Amino acid sequence: MAHSLSAKKRVRQDEKRRQINRARKSMVKTQIKRFEDAVRSGDLAKAEQEYKLVQIKLDKVSSTSTMHKHTAARIKSRLSRKLNEIKTKTA
Repeated sequence: MAHSLSAKKRVRQDEKRRQINRARKSMVKTQIKRFEDAVRSGDLAKAEQEYKLVQIKLDKVSSTSTMHKHTAARIKSRLSRKLNEIKTKTA
């Protein structure tokens, strides 16, 4: 248990930051699931639209300390490969 005032404040700040980070990560995961559902259904237009939204959300989250920039880039790369696979199937 924290004893000093600064340690108590740090505990409060850590809890607040944890809640914010969890909400951001959850938002990104939800958007990724929507994209993957669109890919599974084979709807190219919807998949492209969802991919753009995933990119935006990943960029916003990676600009903070919630997620590293390289992690976001790796996720975007993997999702773009999935998008390209359905593009080649429909072409």
